[in-house]
Amino acid sequence: MKRRTLILGGTALVALGACGQSKFKRYDGPEVTYVVVNKRDRRMFLLHHDKVLEQYNIKLGFAPDGHKEIEGDGKTPEGVYWIDRRNPNSQFHLSLGISYPNEEDRKRAQEMGAPPGGDIFIHGQKNPFDKGKGDWTWGCIAVTNREIENVYAMVNDMTPIQINP
Repeated sequence: MKRRTLILGGTALVALGACGQSKFKRYDGPEVTYVVVNKRDRRMFLLHHDKVLEQYNIKLGFAPDGHKEIEGDGKTPEGVYWIDRRNPNSQFHLSLGISYPNEEDRKRAQEMGAPPGGDIFIHGQKNPFDKGKGDWTWGCIAVTNREIENVYAMVNDMTPIQINP
C-alpha cells in the first residue's frame, strides 16, 4: 500500500508541475520593430530598429523557391507584410498571422484564374517530438514550440515583416 501511495503521489506532483508551465511568456525588452525572414538561409530575425534581438532557424513551405502565387502551391510569400493577428489556440502550438494576400497578390492570382490562398502564419510544431527534416508547411514559417512562445511574446500586431527570397 505504501508503494502505491508513493507512486500515485509522485505522479500527481509531476502532473501539477507540468501545469505550471504556460506557453504564454512575458517579454519586457526592447520593442520588436521589424521581422526579417531570409528564405534561402532559412533564418528569421527579430529586430529593434537595426539591432538583432533574436534569430531563429526556420522551416518553410514544402516548395520554398519563389513567391506564393496561388492556394496550395506550397510556397512561402515574399515581400513586405504585417503581423495582423494571433492564434493562442493554434493546432501548431501558437501562431502569428501574416497579412498575405495583399492587393497585388490577389490580382496576380486572379490573372492565373485561381485563389491566392491565405492563412499564412509564423507558428510552432504540430508534434513537438517530430524533428522532421526539410521544409514541411503549406507556405507558413515554422519554428520550434519553445521558440514560437518567445516570438509570440515579443512580436506585436502590426509589426512589419519582410520576407526575402
